[in-house]
Amino acid sequence: MSSAFLLELGTEDLPARYVVPLAEALARGIGEGLARRKVAFRAQHLFATPRRIAVLLDDLAERQPEQTIERLGPAVAAAFKDGAPTPAALGFARSCGVEFSAIGEKDGKLHYAKTEPGKPTPALIPEIFEEALKQMDELVPKRMRWGSRDDTFVRPVQWIACLYGSDVVPLQRFGLTSGRLSYGHRFHAPGAIELGTPADYAPRLKHAHVWADVASRRCEIKRQILAEAANACGHARITDDLLDEVTALVEWPVAITGHFEERFLELPPEVIVATVETNQRYFTVFEDAAHTRLTNAFITISNIESRDLTQVIAGNERVVRPRLSDALFFYKQDLKIPFTDYRPGLSTVTYQKDLGSIGRKVERVTSLAKYLATSIQADFSTVEKAAALCKNDLVTKMVYEFPELQGLMGGYYAAKSGESAAVAQAIREHYLPTQQGTPIPSTREGQIVALADKLDALAGIFAIGQKPTASKDPYALRRAALGVLRICLEAELPLDLRAMLKCALDTQPAGKRDAATLAELVDFVQERLRAYLVGQTLDGRTVTIEMFESVRALGVTQPLDFLRRLRAVHTFVAHPAAPNLAAANKRVRNILRQAGDAGSAIDSARFEHAAEKALYTKLEEVEALNAKTADYTQQLVNLASLREPVDAFFDGVMVNAGDAAVRANRLALLRKLDAACRSVADLSQLPG
Repeated sequence: MSSAFLLELGTEDLPARYVVPLAEALARGIGEGLARRKVAFRAQHLFATPRRIAVLLDDLAERQPEQTIERLGPAVAAAFKDGAPTPAALGFARSCGVEFSAIGEKDGKLHYAKTEPGKPTPALIPEIFEEALKQMDELVPKRMRWGSRDDTFVRPVQWIACLYGSDVVPLQRFGLTSGRLSYGHRFHAPGAIELGTPADYAPRLKHAHVWADVASRRCEIKRQILAEAANACGHARITDDLLDEVTALVEWPVAITGHFEERFLELPPEVIVATVETNQRYFTVFEDAAHTRLTNAFITISNIESRDLTQVIAGNERVVRPRLSDALFFYKQDLKIPFTDYRPGLSTVTYQKDLGSIGRKVERVTSLAKYLATSIQADFSTVEKAAALCKNDLVTKMVYEFPELQGLMGGYYAAKSGESAAVAQAIREHYLPTQQGTPIPSTREGQIVALADKLDALAGIFAIGQKPTASKDPYALRRAALGVLRICLEAELPLDLRAMLKCALDTQPAGKRDAATLAELVDFVQERLRAYLVGQTLDGRTVTIEMFESVRALGVTQPLDFLRRLRAVHTFVAHPAAPNLAAANKRVRNILRQAGDAGSAIDSARFEHAAEKALYTKLEEVEALNAKTADYTQQLVNLASLREPVDAFFDGVMVNAGDAAVRANRLALLRKLDAACRSVADLSQLPG
């Protein structure tokens, strides 16, 4: 027999960021607790609103299956003395509640096993509930205490509903006793709702103006936003983060369109978006699907069906107006000063106490950007100007109010001050990529300034000994390192990581700038490269750690070259000859390691076996072919042709010949083979 199960915690309004995670933790805790006790159920449903989190299970088994209880006691050798059980053995039997004669032996120890009937599922729920609450507590660093009790939760708990089938499962927590009552919308239907069975939950709540299911509520909100935008002849900007947050803020979503004065459209659209979306959790509306031409409409999600929508709309518009007025004031004030004139102000802003001001950082970034511009094709004057101005907006009123607009506002202000479009674009994009999934700068000049900015941060913080730990990365250096790598890879920049980091390290004003620090920096960035590349899927196959390490073993420090070699290895691993060649290379490395560093030139006249001559001839042929192509994949394909002569060599030739000269000649031949197997990557690192 089985029945549905429901557990709901009703609370005061939860912070939006905790609504879904807490519901997921509750569902996970209940599900895992049942699984540990081998209690089966068919499906799990999640419910979460600002005032409740709940989980519903379909077809939850009525009781546990029969349980086998096993215990191991003392070692048999210590359990008997002179053929009689020792006190330790007798004590073990007593602890099991049986006579010693019922004790058996397993794996050299005393053993006792018995079967017990499983407990009824409702009897297990209180303990499982407590375990789930502990998991939920781990999500919230600061919890509330209310009343005179010591219980804590993110917000005060007002009711607990818990049903198995039509029966209430008794739970005691937060000074409450569970029952079958839930509650509807605070304003539309605040009264109690008596639940007959778990199946009543979602429909009865929806009738009481509570849309409890998170996923469908999110879809409904998106549908309403799109409909409102279409009515306004526009296209709503809907980000997943904002949609998730709004979904967690309402129980009964109602989309409403408002407008702000058109005079505010003088502002850059990013400013309006930051004001309306970030501060108010409203959705902006654009004229076009590409979101390039902003309108003065916005869409808000109300948590109530108002009898007078005009009042709600007026209230929303009234809240937006002063924020946009402030932004427009800041914008106009900032434009009164030429953008270049903000530069002296950077010397008053500390970047890091040991590394000086933002002004000093800009000097280093400019120097590094000029170095990079000489290494790859880019407009030198644009790079120099953009690097010199890239941080000026940090001392503007707008960026002080909206820090998330740094860089973007610099681009606008630079263009307004007469700088070229290329300079403005490079300034606008030099913080990119800001996180996984965001693009890299679109221009070569922007890429160079972005690289210089990130390389300076990496070098400076490592120099003063503040490198990230396993749990902390206050300067976001992992993100900076990944940004450097993504720019080099996606823009296909043939830049050497070690050379760039050395240049950045040499310009730092403090800390250690020695070879050891540089080596640490290179290793740190290459670890980011490993995290970025390993696990990616190419041609339906995953990039493995062995593939990555085969390239890393060669000490390749140019990210673009590293990626090209890795792709070639990834293709080569699927070749039938790859395992044999990898295994042979491992064998060669072991032989050479045991032989030591004694070296000699290959003398073909000393070949005594046809297999030696065949391998040497094929090696010469492959080396000649590989010298004619820069395609790493083709080079490895050429290497695959060594499989047969290599196999024949090891089948028919004794490397450690009695004649020292013959032995040395054969070792030299193996060194030549090893060098070929390390020309693109270290093949001995691959499975074989």
